[in-house]
Amino acid sequence: MSTTASTSGQVLEFELGDETYCVSIDYVTEIVDVGDLTKVPNSPPHVEGVMDLRGRTTSIINPKVVFNIAEEGAEQRIIVYDPDIVEDQGAAGWLVDEVDQVVQIDEADVDTSPAKDDDSIHGVVKRGDGDFVIWVDPTHVHGSA
Repeated sequence: MSTTASTSGQVLEFELGDETYCVSIDYVTEIVDVGDLTKVPNSPPHVEGVMDLRGRTTSIINPKVVFNIAEEGAEQRIIVYDPDIVEDQGAAGWLVDEVDQVVQIDEADVDTSPAKDDDSIHGVVKRGDGDFVIWVDPTHVHGSA
């Protein structure tokens, strides 16, 4: 595996607690407001529930649980992923505090993650303002969650 991102492209930035994260826009099908979630008994802790999105039952995942993020937040948006990335798990979306923007990422601005054993972290993006954005890979998150 390469030490930096193998491609550059557009990413969707979003907030989880006090930190900014991003995913490749190629994985995202839509962004929706949080609606009524139906809790599913005996589901894993990272599954908030399910909701009907355009006639499809969509599992709603809380990435704060997956990434062990303790900070509270608004949890007002859902990033819906292309069902092909979650393989046999069907349609899925992530419950995030806020969606910020779509930005172009230059490969030179992506460093390896200090979490070397965690494939779900694609890299760390250095922004011009000195802030960092954690680039996550939902294919690995859904494969291991």
